[in-house]
Amino acid sequence: MSLQSMTGFARSAAESDGTSIAWEVKSVNGKSAEVRLRLPQGFDRLETGVRQTVQKRFARGNFQATLTVGRAAARQTQPVVNEAFLKDLAGLAKRLQEQFGTEPATADGLLSLRGVLDVPEAVETEEERAALDAAILSALEAALTGLEQARRGEGAALGALLVGHIDIIEALTLKAEADPSREPAAIRERIAEQVRLLMDASANLDAVRLHQEAAFLATKADIREEIDRLKTHVASARALLKSGGAVGRKLDFLAQEFNRESNTLCSKSNAAAVTAIGLELKAVVDQFREQVQNLE
Repeated sequence: MSLQSMTGFARSAAESDGTSIAWEVKSVNGKSAEVRLRLPQGFDRLETGVRQTVQKRFARGNFQATLTVGRAAARQTQPVVNEAFLKDLAGLAKRLQEQFGTEPATADGLLSLRGVLDVPEAVETEEERAALDAAILSALEAALTGLEQARRGEGAALGALLVGHIDIIEALTLKAEADPSREPAAIRERIAEQVRLLMDASANLDAVRLHQEAAFLATKADIREEIDRLKTHVASARALLKSGGAVGRKLDFLAQEFNRESNTLCSKSNAAAVTAIGLELKAVVDQFREQVQNLE
């Protein structure tokens, strides 16, 4: 499966028995699959089906779907004239003209009066409504396919970017592991120097006890566990990116683990070079986590 970004836009159009149908769908980042709909009046019956269709296709994202339906002129019903009422109004207008000299009534003026002309709404049969609903949902599927393609396109770009971050994290981890300050000879020299400084400051100190304390502190400062865990997290992140699918949450968790290990590496480091590596590692991890937020 391929990676998907949570942002995208798509549009689809269709026609059913002279009725035009258009969907616009877009998505942005979200913790789950939340769907907001804008449906024309009279189409609320589709709301549940539309939500379920979107949520079956996508695991995460805030979605907005807008439906536009245009009725063809041929489907409009013929206007109905209330001829009896019109005749009464025409007679009244003629009497007013004869008695008071008013302007003669015109046809368009009489037809514009309320109650004279009525345009009834078209009545759909159950079969026609079912056919239209099916066409609308089919057009929605087409729009969602387009949205999926847009999200996958951006997901592929994000995946390449994240792989680059993982490569840098791995390189920095190996650099910290190979730093000369972690060599046994360097550690022994550092302990001996610390003991010498303390003994020079006070001759009453126990040299054996100082060596024991210095060795204990050096053990606590060892970053072997952090390096091993960073290597494990790198392997896990690569496996998730390769597997694809909705892995955004898992990668976000790994980003937190990367951050924890880089923080610990910095706090335990007793060498300026390793501290510098840890700080650079933290910066890359922040970039990694920021990009992960965009993945489904």
